[in-house]
Amino acid sequence: MRKRRVLVLGITGSIGASVMQVAREFPEHMEIVGMSAFRNVEKLAQAIQEFRPKAVCVGDSSSAAFLKSEFTDGMSIFSGEEGLIHLVTETAADVVLIAIVGTGGLRPALAAIEAGCNLALASKEILVMAGEVVTRAAQKAGVLLLPVDSEHNAIFQCLEGRSMQEVRRLILTCSGGPFRLFPTEKLAEVTPEMALRHPTWNMGCKITIDSATLFNKGLELIEAHWLFGTSMNQIDVTIHPQSIIHSLVEFVDGSILAQMGTSDMRLPIQHTIMWPERVASSRSALKLEDLSRLEFFTPRWDDFPALRLARHAGETGGTLPAVLNAANEMAVEAFLEKQISLPRIWEVVSEVMDQVEVIANPDLQQILEADAQARRLARLTSLASVREFIN
Repeated sequence: MRKRRVLVLGITGSIGASVMQVAREFPEHMEIVGMSAFRNVEKLAQAIQEFRPKAVCVGDSSSAAFLKSEFTDGMSIFSGEEGLIHLVTETAADVVLIAIVGTGGLRPALAAIEAGCNLALASKEILVMAGEVVTRAAQKAGVLLLPVDSEHNAIFQCLEGRSMQEVRRLILTCSGGPFRLFPTEKLAEVTPEMALRHPTWNMGCKITIDSATLFNKGLELIEAHWLFGTSMNQIDVTIHPQSIIHSLVEFVDGSILAQMGTSDMRLPIQHTIMWPERVASSRSALKLEDLSRLEFFTPRWDDFPALRLARHAGETGGTLPAVLNAANEMAVEAFLEKQISLPRIWEVVSEVMDQVEVIANPDLQQILEADAQARRLARLTSLASVREFIN
């Protein structure tokens, strides 16, 4: 197989670390030709030292100046949001893997599509915020949107070679987070420290809190809608605490296909980068005889209303998914700073969604304006909660 040239946006996060592990295992099959980091310049410098990319991007000019003083071998060094665009357009990558948390990956994603690069998406916000814009651009450019998230990658594998007309349901699995069995009345007592202890995955703070509130799964509902072209009512969620089955597809004849594997992000990353080929790995495979049970439960929709809010946003469309995403980011930030309670995250998002006017078929500028408005309102709503608590 031809060696894949990979550009990684967000190399210093947990996804970036897994990408580097895959690159170490398969140096003959993939090459990291570019990488970016926002703040963690020291970790970026270590990655540069090991992989020697053609170009890199950092968050600000002072960090760029530091890298230029450390690396004088002709590597291109960019900074800021515009720097990300230059990084994408100048590295000539086959695959641009976007692992930037939040909205920062949206413009680079569109730049990668315009440059004719396939996108490996590990950032949910891109399709949640601008699914219509991004999918339309990808179709026009003839590039692929390849899912890195374990759940969407599992569906991608189950659907391979099948027509979407044969599909009845997509079923996303969910660990349920650390509070799956928590009494409803005690959710207000949850601290950030408690919420950051995920039972299965080792992730960043924001996505770990989203897993605790189930907003992570809510965002995945919307992402699946755009990735696979299904209606929102064709996408379900089931709680699967063991995280062995990563997602399932139910076909119109009643058959269900499931993708199983260990809880290791290197598996979907490897599959995405090497697709459509599969490459042998020396990693330990899942041993079925070691499995004692596989459990599935219906989510607590009333106690964890993130799923309901996300489904409503996805069904409404327009700018509402961007509003939901932005309001959630601000509410999670307030929770981590101990300004609001865990249940208040859902309330803040719901209140902001009710306040913002929805624009149907928005362009990119309208999406970004809705995002900014929702952030302002969520910040004010969270601060109001703090004042009420103090008084």
